[in-house]
Amino acid sequence: MRTPLPPGPVRRAVMRVLAFAALALAGAALCVRLGLWQWQRGMQREAETARFARGSERLVDLGARAVTDVPLYQRVRVQGELDGAHQFLLDNRTWRGRAGYEVLTPLRRRRGDALLVDRGWVPFGGTRASLPEVGLAGAPPATLTGRLALLPSAGLASGRAAPAAGASWPKVASYPTIPELSAALAVPLSSRILLLDPGTPFGYVRDWQAPGLPALRHFAYAIQWWTFAALIVVVWGVMSVRLRLRLRRAARIEGARA
Repeated sequence: MRTPLPPGPVRRAVMRVLAFAALALAGAALCVRLGLWQWQRGMQREAETARFARGSERLVDLGARAVTDVPLYQRVRVQGELDGAHQFLLDNRTWRGRAGYEVLTPLRRRRGDALLVDRGWVPFGGTRASLPEVGLAGAPPATLTGRLALLPSAGLASGRAAPAAGASWPKVASYPTIPELSAALAVPLSSRILLLDPGTPFGYVRDWQAPGLPALRHFAYAIQWWTFAALIVVVWGVMSVRLRLRLRRAARIEGARA
């Protein structure tokens, strides 16, 4: 018949072993789950990067079709009139560590809507009161080539700001939505934007990459989380051995007192 554990140090040591084991297993399981999530993100980023690369394999004439009639990141040719009087400056955009804006210019198409053309990055001038000069005075009808993409999106809602209604043109916005830009422009906008090809006229700095972090970064994060899980298990093993030794000493002390 098993003798129940005596009260005192032995019982407290057992409770510590059980509590630490439960905490260690929960922490290790969480780290493993986070590692799997980052690994899946990395796989998705690899697929997105490959999709971005495939988009440049051929040039498609968009014509009067909607932007959703061709795959995302597809390189297209489109015709229209650039509206240099009503442009947007996307805030919080960086290039090689420098702060600046990306210039969005509406390209009015014959089908009635407008396609926002990302003409590239311009540097921040040091003050919000002095915006960069991005005007297009008397721009003739243009035939442009570039990739169809989505507007950049923010990870946190606090980083978003729609164009101010009373602000003059060009209007500054931080991670806006297409409906917000359409309302500011009072013109229907296509659901995607055009990343203007490098070397094409009317542009600024254009070094387009697939959006998001590189896949290798996600894989590195996954390995870090799995390393944390392994470290937790090792620490749990070491602490368990120490607690068992204390438990034995406490049991001997209790036996001696008995």
